[in-house]
Amino acid sequence: MRTYIQKRLSMLAGMLFLILLFSGCGKNAAQNGEAALIPNPSEDLSYIKQKGTLVVGVTDFAPLDYKAGDSWTGFDAETAIAFAGRLGVEIEFMEIDWDQKTKLLENGEIDLIWNGMTRTDDLENSISCSNPYLSNAQVYVMRQEDISRFTSAEKCANLLFSCEKGSTAEAILNERKYRYNGFESQREALEALEKGKTDVAVVDMVMAASMTGEGAEFSDLAFDFPLNEEVICVGFRKGSDLKGELDTFFTDIFADGTIYQIADKYGLGDALIQYTD
Repeated sequence: MRTYIQKRLSMLAGMLFLILLFSGCGKNAAQNGEAALIPNPSEDLSYIKQKGTLVVGVTDFAPLDYKAGDSWTGFDAETAIAFAGRLGVEIEFMEIDWDQKTKLLENGEIDLIWNGMTRTDDLENSISCSNPYLSNAQVYVMRQEDISRFTSAEKCANLLFSCEKGSTAEAILNERKYRYNGFESQREALEALEKGKTDVAVVDMVMAASMTGEGAEFSDLAFDFPLNEEVICVGFRKGSDLKGELDTFFTDIFADGTIYQIADKYGLGDALIQYTD
C-alpha cells in the first residue's frame, strides 16, 4: 500500500512539473502569460502608458528604419521616437518577419507597425491604418549595365526577380506570374541581386532612391520602371485608440514643421503627404 501511494505521489509530482514547465514556455512575455493583460484595442493607449514601453515592429528598410551601430534610426524611427516621447514612454524597436506582421500585432507582441507600410484594402480588413504620410511606389532595381539593355518593365518579364516576402512587391509579382525568390527583407532582396542570384529586385522607391546609385551602399545598382502609386501608413490593432493619438501627433508635427525637418535629413521632403486627421 505504501509503495502504491508513493508511486501515485510521484506521478502527481511529475504531472505538476510538466504543467508548470509548459505554462512557462514561449518566445516572449506576450506568450508567457502577459497576453492576458492586453486590453481591448480601445484601451491600447492606457495599456501602453501603464507598461511604459511602446514596442514598434520594424525591418531593415533605409532610409525609414535601419541600424546605426546598436540603435535604430531613419525617418520612421525618429518620428516613432518623438511619438513615444509624446506619450511619456520608452521605445523598443523589434525587428520582425514582415510576412508575420499582422499576427504579431494581433498577439500583442508589438504595439504598432511603423516601417514604410503600404496601405491597401486587404491590409485595412485586418488592421487599422493611419492616414498616409509618405508617397511611394514599387520599382525595378537592376545592375547598372542591365538598365540600358532592358528599356521597359515588360522586357524584364522572363527574368528572375527578388522581393521581400509578404510585401506589396510580392503581390505584384504574383499577379503578373513572374518567377521570383522571396527574402526576409528588402535589403536581402537587393543583396541577392548584387550577388547575381537574381536579375531584378522589386523594392520600395524610397528605399531604392536612398540605397542605390553612385555613393550609395549598392552603388552598382540602379532603379527604374515604377509599377504603381501607393501611400505609406502606420498600422495598429483593429479598432485601436492609439490611432487617434497618432493622428493628433502627426497633425501637430506637420503644423509646427518638425516632420519636415526630419524628412529633409533623409531626402524625403518631396515624398511627404500633408497629413489630415
